[in-house]
Amino acid sequence: MRTINVLKILILAGVFAFITQTAKTDTTMTNWKIEPSFKYDLFCFLNILTGDPFYLDYYQADYDSYKSRLTPDAVNALSSLKKKLKEDNGTIISAWLCLYFSVVDDNSIEELIETTRDPSRLKENFSKTIYHNNESWELFVSVKNELITILEFLKSSGYQEYWRENVLPKINATIDKLRPGLSNYDVIRENEYFLGYKLPSDTITVYMLYFCKPHGIKITGTRFLTSIDWPFEILLRNAAHEMMHPPYKYKEDAELRGLIESFSADEFVMDKVNNHNPSFGYNKLDGLFEEDCVQSLDQMINEKLNVSKDARRRWKESDDGIHVLAIALYQIMKEEGYNKNNEVFRDFLFRIYNTGKFRPGMIKDYYEKFYK
Repeated sequence: MRTINVLKILILAGVFAFITQTAKTDTTMTNWKIEPSFKYDLFCFLNILTGDPFYLDYYQADYDSYKSRLTPDAVNALSSLKKKLKEDNGTIISAWLCLYFSVVDDNSIEELIETTRDPSRLKENFSKTIYHNNESWELFVSVKNELITILEFLKSSGYQEYWRENVLPKINATIDKLRPGLSNYDVIRENEYFLGYKLPSDTITVYMLYFCKPHGIKITGTRFLTSIDWPFEILLRNAAHEMMHPPYKYKEDAELRGLIESFSADEFVMDKVNNHNPSFGYNKLDGLFEEDCVQSLDQMINEKLNVSKDARRRWKESDDGIHVLAIALYQIMKEEGYNKNNEVFRDFLFRIYNTGKFRPGMIKDYYEKFYK
């Protein structure tokens, strides 16, 4: 998952014309699917319905047009949902719910209500994913009643019709513009090259949403959510980024967890973890570490595909400048010509850690070197 600054993006038409001329390959292995999703847009809409100022910066008019429909019960349920997920656990509401419900094929409010009332099928499916843990599932159960109240409200207030009439036409128009150029970009091939292993599928499914800003969101499988307001180059950046989450098996790898935890002794890194706007996410060391690994990798891919943002500008402007681990990893990758030896990324981390190139206490030096 990542936050994107869309204030300085390039004009769609110009970007599309440029990149389709610079990155076409003779043969591609990536199978692209791009489509709307009512379900995921609904869960992203909850960020806005809570009245959270972080999201109203992007969707004030949409909130104003819908808030008169809010009932007292819905307001209380939204407030409780926000407190339990975001305020108490540092979780992004939309990303968390989209991830959970990505393991079921519900597409209507009625189906979502039924699944929430009896989440046994959801639990069974989600338990088979790498994202499952008991603590997270208990959190889901704790917000079950709030979700039912909110979904019942959205049903009675005509949200599905509102979305179909006001949102879906905008999404379909964007898809029609973006779909033709995707086949020119073999993102799966680049992902596998830089990760050093095969991905589970050669298909990337892109769900185009209206309400997901400012987040790009990875869900289960080789699928992700992105905004219709971002141009073609950002769609490609999102694809390169999200397909690599997670870049290693965190839960199953005690040695790797130890490596990551060692950076809790790095004051520069922990200052970024502890002192940034929590709405961006990455509120724990392991979350920031994973994100920064993927950001360093995707920057290399984006540069190869000629769709990158300048690396120094990117990490200075993004998410309060917290991605200092990515800056260190990126410099090491550039120095080594990564990944010419087809090294598994997890092995790369241990090699540079054990040889002393990437250690706690060194990240500030890499940062200062990068911006000197």
